[in-house]
Amino acid sequence: MPLQRPDDVLHAFQAAWNDHDLDAFRALFHPDASFVNRFGHYVRGADAIVAMHAPIHATIYSDSTLANELIAVDAVGADGAIVHFWSRLTVGAAHPAGPHAVDTLILAVLTRVDGAWRIRALENVTLTNPRTGETVLRDGPSA
Repeated sequence: MPLQRPDDVLHAFQAAWNDHDLDAFRALFHPDASFVNRFGHYVRGADAIVAMHAPIHATIYSDSTLANELIAVDAVGADGAIVHFWSRLTVGAAHPAGPHAVDTLILAVLTRVDGAWRIRALENVTLTNPRTGETVLRDGPSA
């Protein structure tokens, strides 16, 4: 499913994750895209992005879901955009820590090539208490 607008990314990202469809996930990214996960692990290339996610979708995140909520879209010329969105990851019994939720803030840089938008770079940051390092959930509609 090609992204017609930059803000389509949060729904497509959510659908691919929730379906655990790594082919659909790969299609969201340019072949040479970069990705920083919520633990600071950096990879480059759509194949590496999928390779980083495949083991967790087969194990600890096999029963996980995402709920994404748009914060802002900022155009960078006619064929570039920066998209910020909240993402709530809810994991189930497959996770060693048991069922719980984690909120992250995602920054995605998208570019349009041949009329379709794709992610060029994405960074995912876990919300934490800066004094304790403890993971916190945000207040808001998806909370």
